[in-house]
Amino acid sequence: MSTSTPRRPGRLYLLERDGRITRLLEGIGISNGMGFTPDLKRLYYTDSSKGEIYVFDYERSSGAIRNQRVLIRVPASEGEPDGLTVDAEGFIWSARWNGSSIVRFSPDGREVLRVGLPARKVSCLTFGGKDHTDIYISTAGGDRREEEGPGAGALFCVNLGIPGRAEFASRILCRGVEENRR
Repeated sequence: MSTSTPRRPGRLYLLERDGRITRLLEGIGISNGMGFTPDLKRLYYTDSSKGEIYVFDYERSSGAIRNQRVLIRVPASEGEPDGLTVDAEGFIWSARWNGSSIVRFSPDGREVLRVGLPARKVSCLTFGGKDHTDIYISTAGGDRREEEGPGAGALFCVNLGIPGRAEFASRILCRGVEENRR
């Protein structure tokens, strides 16, 4: 992922196992949260600056995405969608930067749950714990708690009894780094 600059919009890339890089999207404002449906047939992707979460058809064997459509539009008054994850039931979770919350959406994009937090800048969330029902939530702005809220810069853990999933494990080797370790 890359963030836009005044001269160049952001992009989304696919990093292949062999080190090749393929550009998947361009014209992105702020490239952010991604997650897959439990059957791995669709990819969710967030462009924070546009306030949109997209859904794509996803081809697991090639990593190709197609058929982009807006699934969720977040009104500016509710903050910006940021980090994203998908639970075991296929529901989408989105952190709200400047929105003081995490939000759960049904697979068709309807809001079904909102959890408020004592911090404006909620940046990311993921499931963990023994049975993946703990939700770990990060926030930003800890150096300005008076403006950003008493929980700014903190890591929260909530358990709503909703099962999540383990995220994908990755092993990315940078050329030159592995050789220097030997």
